[in-house]
Amino acid sequence: MVQTIFSDTIVALSTPPGAGALAVIRLSGPDAVAITAGIFSKKKLAEQPGHTLHYGTLRDPNSEAILDEVVVALYRAPRSFTREDVVEISCHGSDYVVRQVLAVLLRQGARLAEAGEFTKRAFLHGAMDLAQAEAVADLIAADSALSHRVALNQLRGGFSQELRELRARLVQFASLLELELDFGEEDVEFADRSGLARLLDEVRGVVADLLRSFELGNVIKNGITTVIAGRPNAGKSTLLNALLREERAIVSAIPGTTRDFIEDEVSLDGIRFRFVDTAGLRDNPADEVEAIGVQRTRQRVQQAALLLYLFDLAEMSPAEVQAEVAELTAGLQLPVLAVGNKRDRASASQLAAFGQPLALSGTLQLPVLLSAARKEGLEELQAALLGQVRGAGLEANASATIVTNVRHARALEAAAGYLAAVQQGLDLGLGTELLAADLRHALAALGEITGEISTDDLLTSIFTQFCIGK
Repeated sequence: MVQTIFSDTIVALSTPPGAGALAVIRLSGPDAVAITAGIFSKKKLAEQPGHTLHYGTLRDPNSEAILDEVVVALYRAPRSFTREDVVEISCHGSDYVVRQVLAVLLRQGARLAEAGEFTKRAFLHGAMDLAQAEAVADLIAADSALSHRVALNQLRGGFSQELRELRARLVQFASLLELELDFGEEDVEFADRSGLARLLDEVRGVVADLLRSFELGNVIKNGITTVIAGRPNAGKSTLLNALLREERAIVSAIPGTTRDFIEDEVSLDGIRFRFVDTAGLRDNPADEVEAIGVQRTRQRVQQAALLLYLFDLAEMSPAEVQAEVAELTAGLQLPVLAVGNKRDRASASQLAAFGQPLALSGTLQLPVLLSAARKEGLEELQAALLGQVRGAGLEANASATIVTNVRHARALEAAAGYLAAVQQGLDLGLGTELLAADLRHALAALGEITGEISTDDLLTSIFTQFCIGK
């Protein structure tokens, strides 16, 4: 039996605000059932078992006016999301009805929940660790198959289990080092230094792998930033509109129409792409504004996860495409996809010239040839985009642990630094006190991820990013 640590009962709307068929109002706390029973007809809720549904009406005790016909779901502690008594009221999704029901529940003794407070109570009652709690927010925000899969894996404890195993192995050695400190005057060693070195090497490798996965995790969470770059009037805005299937960008035959970047998202086969339409690249911009746009294009290319270089088939040769891509990506390890546009206007010889692979960013690849204006060749482009993602390793393995949270990445970086210090201490033959101190810091950094070590400020920072009803 889980002992509740809160004496008050909270309430909030758990479905999105606005008119709809249904709205769900959630209460959690020791008086959740009693407060609901005070306005609910038909049955004595206090006598009903958990995990049951009850149909009835809600009444305002002051006026006896009927507020709505509802279905009430009961969850008894500890078999609930928060490990407290929880009531979920499914009413009609009218803003007026929701306001009236909430007002009556507040008068009956509940208080409005703070952002993320339901999940915070679940964490504090031990229903989940901190990494799993954060995965709740990620799962709600997931808008692609990949982000959903990664958030669900973290919610089910995959990442947390890996961290617990790491900490457990380090704690064993840390306890032996602490024991040495207790017997410092006797000059004895309980912790085998060679065994600790082997463990450090293994643990540092796992932490390094997790840190490397953050690049992929960031892509999954925020989308694959795909910059569409090329010369003015190559058809970049037309292509963006075709991919989005809406008139998002202004299209004109006048070169240099796009002065700043335009950004929007598309999900392809469950992978989210964030397409960025940029100002055309040319050496002599028409004015200062266009020059700033060209500069911003180059900056966006440096921040991209994938470059889609678009060129006019009738205006450029293979050698020019290769040269411009090389200049644009100089010093960058950036996947590139070359796309030839306006194939409907190109001659047979121009099409044939691009029938051979191009040397782009260290690889040989056939350019995709299409007509953005006629929306011809878009399926081939989408297939090529997915191929680039998979070839660059930007797709998640179904069973892999992927770090998607900036806080987790920072904690792992701190842990890696302290583990490196422990390794350096071993190499230099430093004393037990210094080794034990660095190992304690490494354990604390790993513990911050799952909440085994946490502060009120940390919890406030995390849970205020949640929606109110969660």
